[in-house]
Amino acid sequence: MPLAFPSIRVRQQPQHDLERDHEWVTIVWDDPVNLMSYVTMVFMRHFGYSRDKADQLMLAVHHEGRAVVSRGTREKMEADVVAMHRYGLRATMSNGE
Repeated sequence: MPLAFPSIRVRQQPQHDLERDHEWVTIVWDDPVNLMSYVTMVFMRHFGYSRDKADQLMLAVHHEGRAVVSRGTREKMEADVVAMHRYGLRATMSNGE
């Protein structure tokens, strides 16, 4: 009697699921502790933003209570959130925005 091998089907992940991995964002939240100049410096130092871009994001944090400061893969956003925490800023990540 010949051996029968089970059929194996490769399940492919839909393209839209692959693209979702790149939709993560890092959000910095306003807090009553850090000076605006310090937040600007952190954005320039960590993300490499120009003074104008860092000021724009800092003002969004200050006036709107939050700002999306980076976009990318989940792993990169996790690293950015940890970095913001090390600088003493309140930060979270979200899938999309």
